[in-house]
Amino acid sequence: MATPTEFSRLMPHPIIQAPMVGVSTPALAAAVSNAGGLGSIGLGASTPAQADELIRETRALTSQPFNVNLFCHRPAEPDAAVEQAWLEFLRPRFEEFDTEPPGLLELPYPSFVESPDMLELLLERRPAVVSLHFGLPEQRWIDRLKAAGIVLLATATNLAEARMIEEAGIDAVVAQGREAGGHSGVFDPVAGEPELGTFPLVRLLAEQLRIPVVAAGGIMDGRGIRAAKALGACAVQMGTAFILCPESAADATYRKLLAKAQPLTTRLTDVISGRPARGIVDRWWTEVDVTHAPALPDYPIAYAAGKALKAAARSAGNQGFDAFWAGQGADLARALPAAELVRELVRESEVTP
Repeated sequence: MATPTEFSRLMPHPIIQAPMVGVSTPALAAAVSNAGGLGSIGLGASTPAQADELIRETRALTSQPFNVNLFCHRPAEPDAAVEQAWLEFLRPRFEEFDTEPPGLLELPYPSFVESPDMLELLLERRPAVVSLHFGLPEQRWIDRLKAAGIVLLATATNLAEARMIEEAGIDAVVAQGREAGGHSGVFDPVAGEPELGTFPLVRLLAEQLRIPVVAAGGIMDGRGIRAAKALGACAVQMGTAFILCPESAADATYRKLLAKAQPLTTRLTDVISGRPARGIVDRWWTEVDVTHAPALPDYPIAYAAGKALKAAARSAGNQGFDAFWAGQGADLARALPAAELVRELVRESEVTP
């Protein structure tokens, strides 16, 4: 267990850039770390070889600590009947774009908990920080990572998950409120969407736990950082705030949407991937997330269908199924280089209200 002081030695400024798969890049992570925050790269959808390359690329750009993130979801259980029913439900959307749905859905990537090769890669490369999402691997794996000198973080959306994280010997907990963009870290998606907002969750965990708490969800500026710290957080994790940075991998459509003057609406849904995730509302939310929809395939098998429909729509020049992940503070996103954004966040957080 790390103390808040020991944990803060990883980064001069209490700002973690969230490990957004598909958006975070080695350039973004390195820029944040070089500016005194903690940059992150998402490895959840990567093979060990791809993960190795991302770690190497990041290390070539910074000598500072950075975080690598793994998905610890329950291994998917294929169910051909469920998967075919889901594809048939989506068929009219595919046909709208003169495309057939996939003939079958394949597992796009395994969970970290079933990838000993990924564990061995982490033990060999020894990144300064490893963060865990959707749950925890077996205790033996946690103990080996800690013995290698790696600082461990894990996401919790409620007190029960946070206590499991603390009991496992994880160094700090990321308290992710329901405001957060992207996938909620709920351990059991069958239990439904997360209920607690960021600030109630942070205060609860800071009061109940002995390990440091990192606040995540809806924090976009220095005032949010001050508020989180006042409630007991030792740091914040920010994702949507960094999407418009030029170092991110967000495409032009994503950037244009976030930069629009009109208010954005974000909501949670599980129909895109099979797990609750918050994004900017489009046709997934209005047409697919309906009460008469059939049962979802397991995550991330359902995600294969989601990505296929997005690709079909985009090939026809339609952006109605883009599914851009973003948190409730998306309207506050700023198009600044990552280092400049970190400096501005620090300045804002230190201003006396």
